[in-house]
Amino acid sequence: MKEFIQTEVKAETAVLVALITKTQNEHKTQEYLDELAFLAETAGAETVHRFTQRVDGPSSVTYVGKGKLEEIRAYIEECEKAAEEAEEDPLWPADVEKPQPVGMVIFDDELSAKQLRNIEAVLQVKILDRTSLILDIFAMRAQTANAKTQVELAQYRYMLPRLQRIWTHLERQGGGSGGAGGGKGGSVGLRGPGETQLEMDRRIILNRMSLLKERLAEIDRQKTTQRQNRGKMVRVALVGYTNVGKSTLLNLLSKSEVFAENKLFATLDTTVRKVIVHNLPFLLADTVGFIRKLPTDLVDSFKSTLDEVREADLLVHVVDISHPEFEDHIRVVENTLKDLDSADKPSIMIFNKIDNYRWVEKEEDDLTPQSKENISLEELERTWMARLKDDCVFISAKENTNIKKLRDDLYARVKQLHVQKYPYNDFLYETE
Repeated sequence: MKEFIQTEVKAETAVLVALITKTQNEHKTQEYLDELAFLAETAGAETVHRFTQRVDGPSSVTYVGKGKLEEIRAYIEECEKAAEEAEEDPLWPADVEKPQPVGMVIFDDELSAKQLRNIEAVLQVKILDRTSLILDIFAMRAQTANAKTQVELAQYRYMLPRLQRIWTHLERQGGGSGGAGGGKGGSVGLRGPGETQLEMDRRIILNRMSLLKERLAEIDRQKTTQRQNRGKMVRVALVGYTNVGKSTLLNLLSKSEVFAENKLFATLDTTVRKVIVHNLPFLLADTVGFIRKLPTDLVDSFKSTLDEVREADLLVHVVDISHPEFEDHIRVVENTLKDLDSADKPSIMIFNKIDNYRWVEKEEDDLTPQSKENISLEELERTWMARLKDDCVFISAKENTNIKKLRDDLYARVKQLHVQKYPYNDFLYETE
């Protein structure tokens, strides 16, 4: 590929690829591509095109079929040609942005080393899968030594089975018995029990991973000590899908200034704040957001961060009610909590962003079946309140809507847990 020297920083252009299968219809695929585009934007890339293919399942060789791969390659070449023509055009208007070549192709699934190698050979551009994109965002967001160590370990775990692809451009060092007449000894001066570059790097990575695990174990011990020294207070953890408003809610309840942004994975490090509702103190922890197809390596690496969820007395499950697929998000979070052995903990579900909720009212003469778009906020409230009873609150953290009810409900639940956990503690509230 031609190297382009740019004097100003421009966002890399990306092409997204996903499959439509028997288990994933077109609507669901488009929804997942929207999320992938948001991930790409968070990482600093601009999505310029999307490709989908209707198949029974992904190809073990190239993920998509050969015809679709050629279609993607033709689009990349077309964009590159247009960019070159615009660059060479002296009459190009100064106020019109020049077309950019495609910098990367992102696939909405984790790719094997074989798939990555074959796709790169055809497309000749940077290839990312969903996991590597999430890892890149995590590396960008990590601020503390704990988060950086966790991300680095996850990256090495992802890289280890893909080393074969990384070193395909290098010739292996020869091995076996040497001698003038015998054996397949390899090059002159390199005969003998050699070690391939691949093996050397695998050994280096394994040693590095062992060191990082030791560091995380030490951090885990420090975190455990910190949690033990927090005194006799109930622990509450904010959980939920990424970008649902957990950090904003933490800032609102604790009157702090934790970093919050309308981007995915704005929070990686666990933040714990002391919150006092009425006259009862408790600890409120902001945790990393969950996401569909969260890499297992990340879950394993972020053990010390997710321990805040495991050791919490009460979970506050925050949901973005304005998202069209918020019910899927709830299922993702519930499944992740099951993996963490925390699904049976007491919980409150907070439906946030009611100020952004939109619905389409059906006409009186419209006889078509009612869809999700036709359900009003009042109907949703009645449905979920009937299902969850008192463990359900509809709020807007941004607009401070219904926050008093949230505080009252939190107070009631925390007070109940406090009495059970610390029955002989000096209460700050009046006991009846």
